[in-house]
Amino acid sequence: MPGDTEDRDWQRLDKWLWCARLAKTRATCTTAVERGGFRVNRQPTEKPHAKLRPGDVLTFPWQDQVRVWRVLALAARRGPPAEAQALFEDLSAEPEG
Repeated sequence: MPGDTEDRDWQRLDKWLWCARLAKTRATCTTAVERGGFRVNRQPTEKPHAKLRPGDVLTFPWQDQVRVWRVLALAARRGPPAEAQALFEDLSAEPEG
């Protein structure tokens, strides 16, 4: 797409996950995506460079749970936890019990 610019119109999946504070390092986020289990809008991906846009829904395994996050915004930087939480809406089902 002409004018389609990274960090303005889309963001790499691994970078966004790191900014959303899924893990302490971007390398850990990259490895998690490469291992598989990540879906963007129900489409499986093992590509850390997959394009992520606001409105996309991520489904992925993390810490013995399946997480479902709706992307609300792209990250300008890796900020504090409160800033990171504003990047997504957690749609994950609450554990029963």
